[in-house]
Amino acid sequence: MKIISTQFNSFVSKANIMSNDIERFSLRFILGYFAVLAFIYVFFLGGMIFNIVERKSLEADARSLSNEVRDLELSYLSLSNNIDLNFSHSLGFREIKTNFATRKSLGYADAMDNDL
Repeated sequence: MKIISTQFNSFVSKANIMSNDIERFSLRFILGYFAVLAFIYVFFLGGMIFNIVERKSLEADARSLSNEVRDLELSYLSLSNNIDLNFSHSLGFREIKTNFATRKSLGYADAMDNDL
């Protein structure tokens, strides 16, 4: 049994796994292809993670801006409730009489009115 195991070990150590260059080239090609695919996978995965983190920070910014807008709207409403005619007169505003400029029509509508 010892002789068989020794012969087997010597055969295995002398055996050439890749016997020709085409097999060696195809193995290198497949391993290289898997390495490129792994790099592309890591690249896209990193991009997705970056976008998720960026989206969460933008959502937090949007929430804070929304709260700021809400506060400004409340202050606007409280200030607009204090504005009345007496307040505007005290600031120097006054009412004006409006005069509208009108012109006569070109005649088509008048001709239609006269026919009726």
